[in-house]
Amino acid sequence: MRKSYRVKSEMDFQRVFKAGNSVANRAFVVYRITRPENTHFRVGISVGKKVGHTAVVRNRLKRYIRAVLTDNKQRLAPHTDFLVIARPYARDFRMAEVRKNLLHALFLANMIEEIPDKVEED
Repeated sequence: MRKSYRVKSEMDFQRVFKAGNSVANRAFVVYRITRPENTHFRVGISVGKKVGHTAVVRNRLKRYIRAVLTDNKQRLAPHTDFLVIARPYARDFRMAEVRKNLLHALFLANMIEEIPDKVEED
């Protein structure tokens, strides 16, 4: 995922936290804010130490989240900034579980129109 698709600065993160709407399922929390000036969505990903005590676990989960978002890039609503925050429940998820739970959270946040039927197993 290119840098233009990422929420990087602390100021942008805080703007989405404070002004954004949030939805959650057991594995992920999604904060969303509409930004009409954006030409495409931007995402920030946060996986804290409570989720995985080692960087290896946290980075693997972030990599899975980015892969799901890249695979579903055309389905995601443009003109939005959103944050994906992993909860400890997602600690030991495989790719298929991350895909299922993240797409569900994005559907709840009205970021995607429908959850795709085809979910391939990894």
